[in-house]
Amino acid sequence: MSAPEADKRPKIGVLGGGAWGTALAATALRAGNDALLWARDAATVETINTHHENPRYLPGITLDTALRATADPGEALAGAGAVLAVVPAQALAATLGEIAPLLPAGVPLVLCAKGIERTTGRLLSQIAVDLLPRNPVAALSGPSFATDVARGLPTAVTVASRDATLAQELAALLSSKTFRCYSSDDLVGVEIGGALKNVLAIAAGAVSGAGLGASAQAAMVTRGFVELRRIGAAFGARPQTLMGLSGLGDLILSCGSAQSRNFAYGAALGRRENLDGRPLAEGVATAGIAAELAAKRGIEAPIVAAVAAILAGDLTVTDAVTELLSRPLKTETE
Repeated sequence: MSAPEADKRPKIGVLGGGAWGTALAATALRAGNDALLWARDAATVETINTHHENPRYLPGITLDTALRATADPGEALAGAGAVLAVVPAQALAATLGEIAPLLPAGVPLVLCAKGIERTTGRLLSQIAVDLLPRNPVAALSGPSFATDVARGLPTAVTVASRDATLAQELAALLSSKTFRCYSSDDLVGVEIGGALKNVLAIAAGAVSGAGLGASAQAAMVTRGFVELRRIGAAFGARPQTLMGLSGLGDLILSCGSAQSRNFAYGAALGRRENLDGRPLAEGVATAGIAAELAAKRGIEAPIVAAVAAILAGDLTVTDAVTELLSRPLKTETE
């Protein structure tokens, strides 16, 4: 990243007008940057620019009047010192393909979604490298709800890139008094933690929704974290990363609050509610491919596999818990 001119605020281009994209654009402003948000929905653009709010995704939150939105991706990317990609994981490839001709070489791309591409098994950084080979890639992840970040409540996350210097520069660029970014060069570890915690949050929510008790929920989260570490290790993630904000920290947040879309989705599953029209839960798309990747690598991940089976309609929540409790006994560290 090149240093900005002394009298000019750095520009951050933000791709995605949902709750998380809007919240990150707001916090980029608080960090002393200019931010321009690209949203496909013309009504969202108009409401942000005219009324300084995004009622569809962040109801009741007033945005900084300096936050601007556009329906033109070229305008959002023009002159940006860094770009935040805040679109759903399963839509990332299509979005990056669309903006590839518009993004100058060398501009860092920060991936802010969490997931694994279900059709290919690619991590999001692999998608970015394939489609934007001339742009350095980073990821932002950690325990953070969009509403908290949008309101300016204290939040800490990790910004990771294989280039440690770039990770440090991006962390400094995005940090403010209420949004603290730690840097890491373990990009894969940060991505794996973010993707799998979504799947495990569905499991925790399902146990809660089925009324199986706090003890069962705690056991599910703890043993799920063991699986997260196993899968992470197979991908080359460092244990310290998975014990940090983007692993354990995000898991704790997502598995303990109905504010988490994945937990809420799992809770609805556990209560056997109609799931049509529920807000996007990235773990739904990730569960099947995560279970498939674990099986192919010979990784024992029964909770991830159970979530995939429940979502596929092959197993009920109660039967899944019964099967998990009926597995052969062993030591806890096996």
